[in-house]
Amino acid sequence: MSTITADTATSLQLPVMERFYTLQGEGNYQGQAAYFIRLGGCDVGCHWCDVKESWDASRHPLIAISELVRDAAVHPGRIAVITGGEPLMHNLDPLTDALHAASFRTHMETSGSSPLSGHWDWITLSPKKFKAPLPEVCEVAHELKVVIFNKSDFAWAEKYAALAGPHCKLYLQPEWEKSAQVTPLIIDYIKENPKWQLSLQTHKYINVP
Repeated sequence: MSTITADTATSLQLPVMERFYTLQGEGNYQGQAAYFIRLGGCDVGCHWCDVKESWDASRHPLIAISELVRDAAVHPGRIAVITGGEPLMHNLDPLTDALHAASFRTHMETSGSSPLSGHWDWITLSPKKFKAPLPEVCEVAHELKVVIFNKSDFAWAEKYAALAGPHCKLYLQPEWEKSAQVTPLIIDYIKENPKWQLSLQTHKYINVP
């Protein structure tokens, strides 16, 4: 009983590394205004991760869900993107319920490696070799975004495209540090396999968060 009580109490707060209002830089909603909430905590450990400081949840303050929603609602955009870290390490039901109550669309960026929680209008699944996604997340993802680091990643992308639902949008995205080398490979691959689309990290090109 004490565990349940503790879990219930903590579910009303989440470790937050940062939060900011910007443009979505990637995927289907690229270029649209969105409020990002980056949660602390990740057990995937991608060596090319550009937010490794998010991995240790204990380094980041616990912030009440009510405060997160209140601060998001100050801005006119009504897309809230929950990212990390790995957001599914946390119970996201209370956060998504509160965001919906405030008329937000709820979007999530996840590796899919932890059990699904939350009620989502859009799930971006970005599978990682370091800890593979769970089938339950693959099946409900709205978009599959595979980061291409080398040629072997195309086979990895096809593996998870086969596990995604029939209406899932398929994106290939160059790893930022290797974009000059792998972007031409991605372009050629998409020309041969037109079910895929190109996703670029446009926020890095226009220098916004």
